[in-house]
Amino acid sequence: MPRIIVTGSDGRFGKILQKLDNKLIFRNKIQLNILSQASIQKNLKRFKPTHILHLAGLSRPMKIHEKNISKSIDLNIIGTCNLVKESSKKGVKLIYLSTSYVYPGTKGNYNEEDALKPWNNYSWSKLGGECAVQMYKNSLIVRLCMTEKPFIHKKAYANVKTNFIYQEDAAKIILKLIGKKGIINVGGPNQTVYQFAKKSNKKIKRIYSKGEFPFRADMSLRKLKKILK
Repeated sequence: MPRIIVTGSDGRFGKILQKLDNKLIFRNKIQLNILSQASIQKNLKRFKPTHILHLAGLSRPMKIHEKNISKSIDLNIIGTCNLVKESSKKGVKLIYLSTSYVYPGTKGNYNEEDALKPWNNYSWSKLGGECAVQMYKNSLIVRLCMTEKPFIHKKAYANVKTNFIYQEDAAKIILKLIGKKGIINVGGPNQTVYQFAKKSNKKIKRIYSKGEFPFRADMSLRKLKKILK
């Protein structure tokens, strides 16, 4: 049986995972500080994990990645680099949650081998983490497109196509991918944000992006579907 440490366990997604599988080793940012190699080493020595599921990092609000690039770089790039360095010393598998926003967002249906071009500082910071993880072959990068349930906004873009999936569904999928390596796109069916949101809120209002979000950030899920068969 794998022994899996989960970083950033006090975040939204970490709490969902705790409800799904309480056998995982959940560590919050105080118990495991990804900016401290000593803290990482201490956890690896104590728990002797076979895997690290890396959730810790900085996401919302998106503006913080523009206003405070130092914090974005520290938590999403340097913290991930620290985990890669320590995992590689012990042969511990590292699973890194990235984002669909590393793709250019212009043509859509991106597969895992397509060229990358992040569209904002958040996605640049996630790609920065990816670069370190890519150097370590005992790893999995999950390019993910997920959101909270229920959909928290009163308006949704009718001209932005994506792969939104609720966090609860994403968590179940990720637990099935623990044994995989490389890069895997994870999300729901390709559809507009409005189409996705309307399924749970019939009264949601249509709005149209003028470029504040990429119009075609949707990914090909062919690889994921083949794995889950």
